[in-house]
Amino acid sequence: MRLYLASTSPARLQTLRAAGIEPIAVPPGVDEEAAVAAHEADHGPLAARDMVQLLARAKAEALVGAEPGGEPIDGLILGGDSAFLTSGAIHGKPHTPEVAKARWLAQNGGHGDLWSGHWLIDHRDGRVNGAVGRPDVATVRFAALDEAEIDAYIASGEPLLVAGAFTVDSLGGPFIRRVEGDPSTVVGLSLSTLRDLVRELGVDWTSLWNRAG
Repeated sequence: MRLYLASTSPARLQTLRAAGIEPIAVPPGVDEEAAVAAHEADHGPLAARDMVQLLARAKAEALVGAEPGGEPIDGLILGGDSAFLTSGAIHGKPHTPEVAKARWLAQNGGHGDLWSGHWLIDHRDGRVNGAVGRPDVATVRFAALDEAEIDAYIASGEPLLVAGAFTVDSLGGPFIRRVEGDPSTVVGLSLSTLRDLVRELGVDWTSLWNRAG
């Protein structure tokens, strides 16, 4: 069984690989800001859990009918998205050092909730046979960093392109005191949630294993 990953996130790709799955990664080409703005224009502000689900679904559905490498999709399509909620505000990727530093000064020594959305489409035999999805959340508690550490971390470039301006599986790991919940949720993909969704579609989790070792 092949898994198609509707994401360009290196962290999600590495998480799946560590779990024995080599997905076919396909950029979904979704304008995330436009998708959120359009939904909120009609329905009002989105909560973090709803926003990540909206975007996870949009990414997965963008691959329906696609032919990566010239071949129709035959397997499961996974879309994912993440956002960090702290002090009542939702934060995605900071993109700039100035925004990243402001967020770290605000969350330093504190905590927040990392929400990850999941949407899984059964696209076996080149057609949609069903879809399931749900969000998951993990609470992240930060160490107290001095400003020099914050500046050095931001200068590495790592915090700029990840939700909440931190990672748990790379340079940011030592700055995390504790994670309450599925640790892989913080990386952007809850493996335990994904397993549940795979099984809901009637697929054996172990049938996705396709990496040696």
